[in-house]
Amino acid sequence: MADSASETLLETPLVDLHRELGGKMVPFAGYLMPVQYTAGIMAEHLGTRAGAALFDVSHMGQAELVGEGAADALERVTPGDIRILKPGKQKYALLTTDEGGIQDDFMVANLGDRLFIVANASRKGLDFDRIASVLPQGLRLRRREDWALLAFQGPKAVELLATLCPDVSAMGFMGIIETTLAGVPAIISRSGYSGEDGVEISIPDAAAEKVARALLALPGAIPAGLGARDSLRLEAGLCLYGNDIDETTSPVEANLVWTIGKRRRTEWNFPGADRVRSELDNGVKRLRVGIQPEGRQPARAHTTVHAADGAQIGEITSGGFGPSVNGPVAMGYVAREHAADGTPLTLMVRGKPLAARVAPMPFHPHRYVR
Repeated sequence: MADSASETLLETPLVDLHRELGGKMVPFAGYLMPVQYTAGIMAEHLGTRAGAALFDVSHMGQAELVGEGAADALERVTPGDIRILKPGKQKYALLTTDEGGIQDDFMVANLGDRLFIVANASRKGLDFDRIASVLPQGLRLRRREDWALLAFQGPKAVELLATLCPDVSAMGFMGIIETTLAGVPAIISRSGYSGEDGVEISIPDAAAEKVARALLALPGAIPAGLGARDSLRLEAGLCLYGNDIDETTSPVEANLVWTIGKRRRTEWNFPGADRVRSELDNGVKRLRVGIQPEGRQPARAHTTVHAADGAQIGEITSGGFGPSVNGPVAMGYVAREHAADGTPLTLMVRGKPLAARVAPMPFHPHRYVR
């Protein structure tokens, strides 16, 4: 059970294992989750980059869209081209609001007889209700609240996992298979949120601890918490919903136009299409960019961004120290005319100016296996 101060928090099937491993438990998206273990965030981050780390992401929402015409139905709430998604493949997509903001970002996979969807923990109820509301007769959204989700990330993750599940060796980036792992059914995708090679593993709750222990028993595998997950995704230039994207942000402002399928940009029949089309034609006032502070001091979310003349031109949405780049990294929104790589900026950190510049993302190279 959760501590008395956290009685309303939900727990994942691995809560006892987290405590056994020395996990520091904190509230996150309505769940009690490990932010780090005894080795600390720095060691977990660098251990992921060098080897393989296991993250519990069972708080995420999982669902299956079942029935003929599932892709067409899902396209009623996303600008992504879902029809083009082949069996055994998945993609990153956005749910957009009628006003053109981003309701959430999510992963969707074609499992042949159904679509498999993974949504953010804080938005999953809203997302799944929205998808269910647009389904025609004969289609069903089946929420998999009885399945856990593990992320096994790092350059050695797939090699190690293959000793338990040889099927993963043949998978390419964004591939997905249904298989067995440690004797239990599993859905495994070659994807993740770290910028490294790796997999995400969906398994029944009852088998979660068995599988987690099997993975942690592999040579060099370590547990990692939310702290390392955040620093890894920031170095990789990946958005965190609620920080870097939200319902006020459009896909164009967020530099996520690539998620909008070419066909969808000719049909313009997705929620918020009018705003997106106008912004593509006429430009936007602000853009999401990478920001590199000078020196060693990190700039956190809500730090204001200023131009050379002192005018405020934006705000940082995510920021911190990047262990792999050995320095501070950040992302945020700045006025379009200040968004070019190399543009000098001033950040106001604790009331003091800090020099910075617009920098290309990712800060650390993606190392996905194509």
